[in-house]
Amino acid sequence: MARNDMTPVHTFHIPVMGTGFTIDTPLKVARYGISSVISLVDDKLISQMHKQLGGTDESITDRTEDSRARRITAYLNLLDDGVRTQVERLRSSLFEAGSEITRYYEMLPDSPLKALYQRMLDARDAVEKADLQAELRRLVVPGAIDVNIMTKLDRDRFRDGQKLPPQFSDAMSALRGYAQSKVRSSLILSAGMNQKLFAYLAEFPDFFPDDMGDVKKKIVLKVSDFRSALVQGKLLARRGLWVSEYRVESGLNCGGHAFGGKGQLLGPVLEEFRDKRDDLVAQLHEACHGTLEKIGRPAPDEPLPVRVTVQGGIGTAEENDMLRDHYHVDGTGWGSPFLFVPDVVSIDQPHLDKLCEAHEDDVYLSDSSPLGVPFWSLRTSESEITRRQRIDDGCPGSQCPKGYLVTNTEFTKKPICTASRAYQRLKLKTLEILDRTPDQQTVDQEDIVAKACICHDLAGGATVTQGLDDEATTSVCCGPNGVYFSRMAQLREMIDHIYGRARLPLDGSRPHMFIKELSLHVDRLREEADRCRRDMVEAAKSSFESKANLLAGINSYREKAAQVAADRRDEFLEKLDAMRADIERILPGKD
Repeated sequence: MARNDMTPVHTFHIPVMGTGFTIDTPLKVARYGISSVISLVDDKLISQMHKQLGGTDESITDRTEDSRARRITAYLNLLDDGVRTQVERLRSSLFEAGSEITRYYEMLPDSPLKALYQRMLDARDAVEKADLQAELRRLVVPGAIDVNIMTKLDRDRFRDGQKLPPQFSDAMSALRGYAQSKVRSSLILSAGMNQKLFAYLAEFPDFFPDDMGDVKKKIVLKVSDFRSALVQGKLLARRGLWVSEYRVESGLNCGGHAFGGKGQLLGPVLEEFRDKRDDLVAQLHEACHGTLEKIGRPAPDEPLPVRVTVQGGIGTAEENDMLRDHYHVDGTGWGSPFLFVPDVVSIDQPHLDKLCEAHEDDVYLSDSSPLGVPFWSLRTSESEITRRQRIDDGCPGSQCPKGYLVTNTEFTKKPICTASRAYQRLKLKTLEILDRTPDQQTVDQEDIVAKACICHDLAGGATVTQGLDDEATTSVCCGPNGVYFSRMAQLREMIDHIYGRARLPLDGSRPHMFIKELSLHVDRLREEADRCRRDMVEAAKSSFESKANLLAGINSYREKAAQVAADRRDEFLEKLDAMRADIERILPGKD
C-alpha cells in the first residue's frame, strides 16, 4: 500500500495559535500523524524552549551573528530529532491495548489505512497477522512540524545603532532559519504579500522540486479569497516556486488577527476554489514550469499536487464533513477548540478555567494589536486585566520587552511600538493641544490605550506553564467559536469529536459556523455605519461593496441550505432571512 506524500493520514491540522500555545505541539501530536504549526515570530521564546527541552547549544546569544535564524534552526532540528525518536519508539511498541502504535491507528479517520488496521485485528492466522503488523509499522508516518511566518512582521534589525542589511529583518531571518533546518514540512505564509520575502524563498533549494518532483519544504499560503490565492500563487510561480496548499481562513470567524475583507463569506469563497481549482492549477503550472526550465532546475511535466484546506469557526463533525463533502476541501483546521486540550497546547490552568467559563461577551474583537488589525481577545485574560490596571493607575502601556511589533516613527526616528509606554505617553500628550470635544478626547484616549503587548503576552501560554517568565501576563487569542466549548478535553476525545465518533458538550446556543461568520460581518457593517453617522459622513463605497457581497452570500446559502445545514435547514434559513433584514436596515439603498 503506497501513500501519496501529499496525503496526510489525518484530515485535520492544528493551526498556529499565538506564539506560545503551539510552540511545542509537534512533540505532543506529530508521532500520531497529526500536523501542527508553530510560530516563528518570537525567537526569544524559541531559545527559551530550546533550552527547556534539553538543547545543549547555549552559545547563541543576542550578540551572536545571525542569532535569530540560528535559534530557529536549532529549535526546529531539536523538534525533528525528538519526533523521529518518538516515532521509532511507537513503531517498536506492541499492538496491544493502550500502546502507542494502537493509539496511532485507533485515532485515524475511516480510510484505507484504518481498514488495513482492522483487517489485522480480524486476522486469525498468526503468519498473516504478523505480516500485516509489519506492514502497519512501515506505514506509520509522523505529522509535519509546520511553521508560520506573518509576512507583515518584518521589523528591521539594528546593531550598535546601525541598521543591519535587509536579509537580517525578522521575516527574512525566520525564513532563513527554517530553510536551513533539516525538517521536511510546510512553510505557512500569512497576512498577505511580502515581495522581498517571496524573492528570498528562491535562494533556498529545499523549496524547489527535485528530479522526482519531490519538494522537501512546501509553501502554503493562508488566504481569505480566491483572487488573493491566484495573485500570490502567480508571483511565486514566476520564480519557479510551487504553492502546495491554499489554506483558506474565515476573515472574521477565526482566532488571533481578523482580516475581515469586504463581506466575503467562507461558503462562496470555497465554492469559487472548488469550481476554479483546475484552472488555477493549470495557470500556475504553466508559469512555474517555464521558470524552472529557464533557471535550469527540474521541471515536472505534470502539475505538482495542490491541496485546498479551510479553517475558522469549525466546531462539529457535521460542519467538518459538510466542508469536505460539499466544497471538496482536502482538510480542515481546528484551532480554538484545541485550546481546551492541555495535552496538545501550552496553556496554564487558570486561563484554561477562564476559557471554560467564558461567555460570548468574554471573547471580543479588540483593538489590542499594535498592527492596527482587529484582534480576538479573551477579556478575562491576565494581559487584558493588566492593561486595564495600568490605565487605572495612570501609567498605560507596556515596557515593550521584546519589540517584535515596533513600526511607528511618529515621534521617534527609530521605530517604537504603539503598545509601548513611551508611545502612549507621547500620543496622549498630543491630545492636550488638539481642538477636541470632551467626548472626542475620550474616544481618542481609548483608542490609544487599547493596544496591548501581545508579542510578549502571547508567549505566556508556554512561559507560564514552563516557569520561564515571572513577568508574563498571558494573552489568549481564541476565536469566537471557543466560547461554545465548556470543558477540558483529551486529545483522543477531541479527535473523536472531529470525526463524529463521539461528541463533546457544546453550548446549545451555538449557531452554524456560516451563520456565526455572517453575524460577525453584520456586526462589523453596523459599526461602520454607526461611525459614519457619528462623523456625519456618507457611508464609504467599501461599505456598500461589503453589503453586496453579504447579500450575494446569503443568496448562495439559501440555494444550498439542504447541503450545508442538513437537519438544521429551517433554522438556518430563518436566520439568513433575519440577517438580510438587518443588513437592509443598517445600510439601505444602492442594491
